[in-house]
Amino acid sequence: MAKIEAKILVVDDDIDVLNTARIYLKQQFSLVQIENDPQNIPLHFERDSFDVVLLDMNFRKGENDGSDGLFWLNKILEIDPNAIVILVTAYGEFDLAVQAIKAGGTDFITKPWKNEKLYGTITSALQLRKSKLEVDRLKNTQKTLETDIESKYENFLGDSPAMQQVFSLIDKVAPTDATVLILGENGTGKELAARALHKRSNRVSKVFIKVDLGSISETLFESELFGHVKGAFTDAKEDKPGRFELASGGTLFLDEIGNLSLPLQAKLLSVLQQRKVSRVGSNKEIPIDIRLVCATNMPLYEMVDSGKFRQDLLYRINTVELNMPSLSERTEDIEILAAHFINVFGKKYNKDKVRIDAATMAKLKKYSWPGNIRELEHAIERAIILADGNKLSTQDFLLNTSKVTESSDSEIMNLSEMEKRLILKALDKHQGNVTRAAKELGIDRLALYRRMQKYGL
Repeated sequence: MAKIEAKILVVDDDIDVLNTARIYLKQQFSLVQIENDPQNIPLHFERDSFDVVLLDMNFRKGENDGSDGLFWLNKILEIDPNAIVILVTAYGEFDLAVQAIKAGGTDFITKPWKNEKLYGTITSALQLRKSKLEVDRLKNTQKTLETDIESKYENFLGDSPAMQQVFSLIDKVAPTDATVLILGENGTGKELAARALHKRSNRVSKVFIKVDLGSISETLFESELFGHVKGAFTDAKEDKPGRFELASGGTLFLDEIGNLSLPLQAKLLSVLQQRKVSRVGSNKEIPIDIRLVCATNMPLYEMVDSGKFRQDLLYRINTVELNMPSLSERTEDIEILAAHFINVFGKKYNKDKVRIDAATMAKLKKYSWPGNIRELEHAIERAIILADGNKLSTQDFLLNTSKVTESSDSEIMNLSEMEKRLILKALDKHQGNVTRAAKELGIDRLALYRRMQKYGL
């Protein structure tokens, strides 16, 4: 029969009792530690966590009032509020056992015990331990999700060829556990892509946890991602799991990963390689099971070349790359996105019949949208607020006219053809080396990739 995965600590001043317990329990459970001096209990908890503690009620000779057991029971619960402690009492000390249960003990067993009774008591306690940890994890996860949900997430929309490529790649990658690196300018919908990956994955019933690495200071990085124990630093008033723990079983989305300093990159890489975390202030290793998705608007390949981003970390996070096109590269989607935002903000501001006239829509399609979808969203919200009626016209949109292209369709087609030829020439010159071709063209690698996708190269 396979052993049950559980860590058991037995604390008793009787060596014979300890050895008997160890011999039997090691046949049933994966790890059994024994201790005859209760003063060493804190040391055991510093080195490891325990699913069940068997604790004797009396340690001093001639004393049988159970005060020692109650004292150490309280100490254990201070160290680990979720600890499961089974009290070991002498036969007939029923009142003492009841007192211990009231003080926070889980159950009690009398000496000498029968092995079947001991086994049944411990396995029942393990179920309680599992339930308590799950409740605790769900509470912390709920707090995290409530914070994340403060921002809204619209539907992931687009009919353009560029977005169809994005959707196709997501459909292929989502069912796997491959790490995905999402590249794209600010406002292109990188987070929506990450959520789409999660929704189409085998982890959809589990949590999606987002971490904005750009907003986390270096001093809080380890605490936020890996968690901390009570007393680890001045403001650590209670144990707190990190985002890696909370996301275990689900998807962890690390946004703005290009903002990490080299020392923090090294710490992140270590966790990704070992798939284990240690909370700040603790040496205990906690296994994690996550699907990792990262995103950035920064040129990571150029940063690797200049020594600002670790190459081994880049390899670790980009099993698959997903490039999000800018809005200027998917102008066909402006109308459907505008309709969506009009519906959202029309309801919000009680203007359900708002529409855009054809001339204004044509103007929106010619605008370059340097802020991408996020800029379009804000522009429409502002226009709905400022509009006197239900019809949005050009004057309702405060667009930078220098960003509006007035070229004719034939000119646009010719410029596109010229751009395509220049890209092909640069790639041919550098024998397909995208980094060198991008430098030749005066753009970054990410921008060149987007243009290559646009022209089917």
